[in-house]
Formats: sequence, structure tokens, C-alpha cells
Amino acid sequence: MESAGRSDGIAEILSGCPVFDIAAGEPHFEASFAGAVLLAVEEGFVVLRSTPPGLARSIVTRDVGPGGILLPPAPEETLFGLVPSRLRGITADTRDRLLGARGAADALLEQLAQTLAEQQAALGNFAHTRHIERVRRKLLQLAENYGHVAPDGIRIDFPVSHTLLADMIGSSRETVTRSLDELQRTGFVVRRGHTYRLLVAPERVLEPM
Repeated sequence: MESAGRSDGIAEILSGCPVFDIAAGEPHFEASFAGAVLLAVEEGFVVLRSTPPGLARSIVTRDVGPGGILLPPAPEETLFGLVPSRLRGITADTRDRLLGARGAADALLEQLAQTLAEQQAALGNFAHTRHIERVRRKLLQLAENYGHVAPDGIRIDFPVSHTLLADMIGSSRETVTRSLDELQRTGFVVRRGHTYRLLVAPERVLEPM
């Protein structure tokens, strides 16, 4: 009951915030979210792409599914939906109201802690020099954060192309393709189009609820 009451309180505070419907593949920039200091993903899956000055290619700095939060795009960043997505913009006033309501503040801090943990895991992935290990660990991270348990593994249902996966881990598309071929040969993953099924026991990946 306490959890339900907390959810109702958060929903009430957020009810006046702007909602942004993001079409799959459509770019959104800093100006698209004027007034928002945070974005909460209610539906779908989005990524932030960054193209710093002097770099010929972009990199993915953040990937977020339902329940996650992220900062609005910085000037050098672009937000894309991998699938049709819905975001709620949290204004500075709403943020202050959330922080002033104990249950809501706890929920916000929990989500911020989860965000930091995901970012640390993503950065730690770059320590691996073998690109096949980067691919394996990124798939495990996506499965842990957003996967769905299936009879024979964990499904990653949103589309993750070889190019996108390469931009997530700092590799070339060709290297990711070779790594995925090897991971399929060894029975770690099955790829169907741009979605994946990890052939691992859920308890190896998913934290208990």
C-alpha cells in the first residue's frame, strides 16, 4: 500500500509536466525539450548520440528504456527513439516538488543511483581490449536493464543494429559483426533481425526483484 501511495503521489506531481512523443528514428535536439531539466522515459527506448567537435563519427552516450531518466540533449547531442517512445519532461519546479516529497524524493534518488550504476558499467566496458568481450558485456547489460525472460533465455526486444551496438561500445561495425557471429557460434546469443535472445539462465543476469 505504501508503494502504491508513493506511485500515486509521484504521478500527481508529474501530471502537469510536458509529454514528448518520439517517433522511431526521428532526431530531437536540445531545443526540443525547452524547460526540461530531466527526461523520464515512460514508454519505448531512446538513445543519446554525441558527435564531439573533431570526431568523424558519433558515439552513444546513453541508452534508456521505460522507467529510466536522462538529461536532455546537450548542444552536441541528439536524442533518437529506437521505437516509438514517450518521454515526460521534468521541469526545475517539478524537480523541486519531487525532492520535497519524501516518497517521490526516494524514488528519484533510487533512479539516479541506478543511472550512475549503468553509466559506470558502460564505462567499465571500455577497459576490455577484446571487442568480442565488449559486445558480450553490452548485451548482458542491456538484458539486465531491459530484457524479458523467455523459455530459453532473455529477449532484448528493441532493435539494436550492428552500427548502433558499435557506437555503444566504441568499435567498428565490421568488428561488431564478427564478434556477434562468434557469439552465435558459441551459443551465447541468437539474433533475429535487429533483436537478440541471450541463451543464458535468467539468474545469471537479472537481479531478483
